[in-house]
Amino acid sequence: MRVLPTAATRLIGLVVVLAATAACTDEKIVFRDRELFETPPPGAANFVGYSNRDTKLTACGNCHVEKQGKWAQTAHADAWAGLKSSPAAQASCEGCHSVGELGNRTTGAAGYAATKHIRYEDVQCESCHGPGLEHATDPKDETVPLASIQVTTGPATGCGECHSDTHHPFVEEWAKSRHGEGANRPQYRNRAGCDACHGGKGALEAWGVNTTYLEQNDANAAVGITCAVCHDPHGSNNDHQLRFAVDSRNVDTQLCMKCHQRRSIPDQDNPQRGPHSPQGPLLLGEIGTVGWTPPNFAYDEQRVAGTHGSEANRRLCATCHVASFTVRDAGSGNHVFSATGHLFDAIPCVDARGVPTGEKGCAMTTTARTFASCTASGCHGSQNAALSAMSVAKTRIQNLVNELNTLLARVPASEFNRNDNIYTVAEGARFNADLGEDDSSATHNPFLTEALLTASIKIVKQQYGLTSPSSVDLRDIMRDLSLGGR
Repeated sequence: MRVLPTAATRLIGLVVVLAATAACTDEKIVFRDRELFETPPPGAANFVGYSNRDTKLTACGNCHVEKQGKWAQTAHADAWAGLKSSPAAQASCEGCHSVGELGNRTTGAAGYAATKHIRYEDVQCESCHGPGLEHATDPKDETVPLASIQVTTGPATGCGECHSDTHHPFVEEWAKSRHGEGANRPQYRNRAGCDACHGGKGALEAWGVNTTYLEQNDANAAVGITCAVCHDPHGSNNDHQLRFAVDSRNVDTQLCMKCHQRRSIPDQDNPQRGPHSPQGPLLLGEIGTVGWTPPNFAYDEQRVAGTHGSEANRRLCATCHVASFTVRDAGSGNHVFSATGHLFDAIPCVDARGVPTGEKGCAMTTTARTFASCTASGCHGSQNAALSAMSVAKTRIQNLVNELNTLLARVPASEFNRNDNIYTVAEGARFNADLGEDDSSATHNPFLTEALLTASIKIVKQQYGLTSPSSVDLRDIMRDLSLGGR
């Protein structure tokens, strides 16, 4: 049975009939009604699904043309075909490859699960937004089915209802990450100026995302950095529907660096503030964008080619921090776990089987952690070589930090926290010491970090007449890092 053509369910098509004559052309305009969708079958719970299954035109897409066009280019639009082409396809998988109660606030079987109708194949708009019949039949009704960007586990909601389990545990891993913990850390999320990176709603607003969602105007809704913050559910021009590219070398347009670039250089109006998430600029290694640059600082920027920020590392942060790998049973070879990299930990702690645990403080060994991202990227020949290189870099940097802090302890207190708007050598050097203390400096760019620390030690000794010996030589640093197994 088809719905009666109403103002809400008709598409007015324009047909121009040209009647050519010897003298002129007459134009006749003809209007024709077209029904946008058939009445949902019994049990569908008001899900409307496709308007045209063959062309992948959703009922929603008849009006929301831009969203329809973007969605049609996503993997969601081919979810059903992808399932059916898999040799491991099972009936239990169909709920996540079709429109129904998963991914939205609907409870009980609906859509494909209730009807097995082809109009509900693929992951369509209603998979996230919920049933659209009421809105489609009365667009003026304010009960628009807004999608939620909240994600939870146990029981899972939102994206987590499908993007989970041992084969694709995106949400389980995310929940153990710093991104997933954001909603539970209001001390950062609610602090002025911090929400743009520590809160999901603040980040979307700061990034100029103008889409609407369920929690948008709810002051009590605590949203962390959830899936929809980094991924555009409607589709994008970037891989994996990311809102920004991961291969951009511009800190303002690279996804991770949208946040991981705060206070990478000193705030001279407040010299007590040290570095805060300087990872992006440090990784790229451009002089003047990270750390305090000592007077007459000389550094061969070609050395950046020897860091993780080189042109050879196309995916930059994601190469190490979003590295996927499969864990198999050592005896049988059977699948155990497919890590998705959504712990965002470059060297995650693992259990005895090799499955990432989400723990933060395990031993720095190749048995307690996996260095798989270091070897899969092609940078290091083995996990032990990667660990050795990191250990050497950390030791070298920590020794320099200790030496610099020892010198700064002998600098007059008047050189710190001055009120005359003069940023002193001591204050700049302390910023670099804090940069060296950042646990990520030894991996993101050990060469530049050590060069800044070495130059800081030299200028502090000159500026304040300090004569403590220093055996630091950049050639030794380069040699030691090479011996460490880069």
